Amino acid sequence: MTGKTAPPATDPAPAAQKKEPVPTPKEEPAPAPAAEEPPSPEHPPATEQPTAPADEPAPVPTAEATPAPEEGPLAPPAEPQAPAPEPKPEKPKAEPPSSPLSLAVEEVSENSVTLTWKAPEQTGQSGMDGYVVEICKDGSTDWTVVNEEPFLSTRYTIQDLSSGDKIHVRVKAVSASGASVPATLAQPVLIREILQLPRIRMPRHLRQTYVRRVGDAVNMMIPFQGKPQPEVIWTKGDQPLDTSHINIRNTEKDTIFYIREAQRSDSGKYELTVRINGAEDKATLDIRVIEPPGPPQNLKLVDVWGFNVALEWTPPVDNGNSEIKGYTVQKSDKKSGKWFTALERCTRTSCTISDLIIGNTYSFRVFAENACGLSEKAAVTSGVAHIKKTKTAYQPEKIPQRDMMEPPKFTQPLTDRTTTRGYSTHLFCCVRGFPQPKIIWMKNQMEIREDPKYIAMIEQGVCSLEIRKPSPFDGGIYTCKAVNPLGEASVDCKLDVKVPQ
Repeated sequence: MTGKTAPPATDPAPAAQKKEPVPTPKEEPAPAPAAEEPPSPEHPPATEQPTAPADEPAPVPTAEATPAPEEGPLAPPAEPQAPAPEPKPEKPKAEPPSSPLSLAVEEVSENSVTLTWKAPEQTGQSGMDGYVVEICKDGSTDWTVVNEEPFLSTRYTIQDLSSGDKIHVRVKAVSASGASVPATLAQPVLIREILQLPRIRMPRHLRQTYVRRVGDAVNMMIPFQGKPQPEVIWTKGDQPLDTSHINIRNTEKDTIFYIREAQRSDSGKYELTVRINGAEDKATLDIRVIEPPGPPQNLKLVDVWGFNVALEWTPPVDNGNSEIKGYTVQKSDKKSGKWFTALERCTRTSCTISDLIIGNTYSFRVFAENACGLSEKAAVTSGVAHIKKTKTAYQPEKIPQRDMMEPPKFTQPLTDRTTTRGYSTHLFCCVRGFPQPKIIWMKNQMEIREDPKYIAMIEQGVCSLEIRKPSPFDGGIYTCKAVNPLGEASVDCKLDVKVPQ
């Protein structure tokens, strides 16, 4: 009803004044869409309409009615006062989430394609509602949303596709603040059944850094699988390879990477991609081409004292593209002029060379070493070290004489034993003394003399008596006596010989 009352309010205005009909219709549509508050201006003209017929003979009130709409647009100054400062701090909070990561094709069939991706790094303070998947046929620009509502899973299967079509796919992260920049597959996906997904079977020795020397050949064969035959792509730093220097040969089951003579510039990370209809597998191959390092720098002869020399140096400028394992220090005396290795695999940049010959003059040089070997050149000291003669008098050390004489003493006694008839047994004890004591074995206080049944031995103070195939008659008390000029000592034990039943 308010829309019908508005036109008659504008009709009397041109009738009353012919000078102002043009600005009034132009000013009224402008504030209406900007303010978007139709009810507020409609009520004032509704109250003015009854006054208009009462004031028809007098043009003055109609003139007062025309400035009334001019006062209406004065409302905007009140609007920026309250809402203007509030949206500014809300802008950082209302940022949409970032783009999803690592969008890839997991599986392709005759009428579907399965996608996987990773969650975005930033989801915003309002949180993420889910993901939206869109597709577009190759050659078209019309993107169609596949899922009706956002979902939180990072895996999705697009169904009901036509076999043989090529489609572009992209995924957006959606939140209350809006949608993210879409993550789009680099290549369109051909909808046809993949009998075997592409997979790179990287050999074990290529999973680590592949090291070769400058000038060596690089020849690597990397097998893969996939049906139909996959597309093989080699890149280095996201750039295609220089085929004039690097040779690539692909077959149905493997790819061969070959460089006739490797250079330092060939070092780096190479990326192998095996792709079938958008489904792909990637592998990274790290190649390092090394060479001998340069010579150490700033070799100095720091100090010379006695038979010793102290040296210092700094690492080489060029390490040969390999970690420095150590340094080799060599010395040369002025008389012979030959170089001899004084120190190998020194891990520090300083060392002390000792055991130099008095009266000789020495020069020193240092090689750097890495996985490729020693440096071709060495750093040589600018000066020489002269080992001066010093007057020294030899004073032999006085060692006090000690009386080593000692009477016999058993350090390990005999122990009682039980054996079975017919099984040989041994008796052991330990004795010390100086001079070496004489050992006498006795059975039941009767000395055992030359009897083939008994074998007595002594070695390094360990006394042993072997009783060969004893019988019950051989049981009894056995004694070991040690005698020397300073005294004697003895130990006893009991031997039981059992008869098996």
